[in-house]
Amino acid sequence: MRNLVLKLAALTLPLATGGCVKTVASVVKAPFQAAGQVVDWTTTSQSEADRNYGRKMRKQEAREGRERREYEKQCRKHPDQCQQGQQGYDGYRAGY
Repeated sequence: MRNLVLKLAALTLPLATGGCVKTVASVVKAPFQAAGQVVDWTTTSQSEADRNYGRKMRKQEAREGRERREYEKQCRKHPDQCQQGQQGYDGYRAGY
């Protein structure tokens, strides 16, 4: 009888403590997962850097386009104040 009780206890022990082991494992892993999340939040991936650089360059090119159009408009109104050719525009240039 004693042997049967020990076998029964040995068989039910893993079932009874299964939830506890899982909880302990979650508690142990939590600090590492939190640290990993902080690293993800504080660093910029290559794709994010590329996307941000592309956005920045599009804004710069749009700015240059607006300034060039304004320069050309002023040159049409007052051609005597403008120099001919590429040397005449000395405003903003994207990428420089």
